[in-house]
Amino acid sequence: MAAASSTSPERTYRYLRLGVVATVVVIFVAVLVAAGRVGWLTALSDYYYTPARNAFVGALIAVSLALLVLSGRGVDRALLDGAAVFGPLIALVPTTVVPGTIPGVDVACASRCLPPEAIEAAADGVITYLIVGALVVLTALILIVRGQVPAAGVRVSLIGSAGVLVVVAVCWLAARDAFLAQGHFVATVVFFALFALVAIRNSFPSRLSPPRRRYRVAYSLIAGLLLLVLVVYVVSAVGAGDAAAPSLLFAESAALALFSAFWLVQTVEKWRQSDPAVLPARS
Repeated sequence: MAAASSTSPERTYRYLRLGVVATVVVIFVAVLVAAGRVGWLTALSDYYYTPARNAFVGALIAVSLALLVLSGRGVDRALLDGAAVFGPLIALVPTTVVPGTIPGVDVACASRCLPPEAIEAAADGVITYLIVGALVVLTALILIVRGQVPAAGVRVSLIGSAGVLVVVAVCWLAARDAFLAQGHFVATVVFFALFALVAIRNSFPSRLSPPRRRYRVAYSLIAGLLLLVLVVYVVSAVGAGDAAAPSLLFAESAALALFSAFWLVQTVEKWRQSDPAVLPARS
């Protein structure tokens, strides 16, 4: 039987969703390859300091762009846009290092901190992030003024994005040491918390486009597990303090796997949907 034809927007959104899944695969493959050289580290984020760094950073930037495109409408749009804003910070602000836990990486402190070269890379990354972010916000404002984008549809996302940029800029200028010490952790928690809310909203029927029961069950399971993993991540990171916490490797890996699972379910559910938007408007 011949395959049913599809529109260009349908194919674009299908490939974007599958592309998000692919970025997670890229991270896992890069980490597995690096682990063959440096061994298993205590956290997935620690592989930033290995040859997996380029794939790790590139995949996170790519997934942030994809989330921005796939953000849908209403509250769901604001949540995914928010995740897209925090995603690059996970990539550009590396995690702090416990001395002696990463082969070949030396730190000039007795406890957890950033290597000097990582501080320089983070500085370039954060400044680039702020400049590009400001240009994106400015572009959105121009499009609104020209009437090419409805203000009501992007107001929350625009205000939220501008607020994040302001907070990042203030923290970078006024509390740089604290920002470097906690930036990666905070961005990771916020990113997955926002995404867990997206999964929760998918668990409930929409009056305009109610998902089938099997999809609601899948979204509920993903949301519940993601929240549980997020709790494990926070407790492990806070409880470890300046020590290494091997459970972080499990928590971060599980969070990425659940993130990927969500987009696989979305791809199957919306494969032939005439309106390729991620989520229908909520009333």
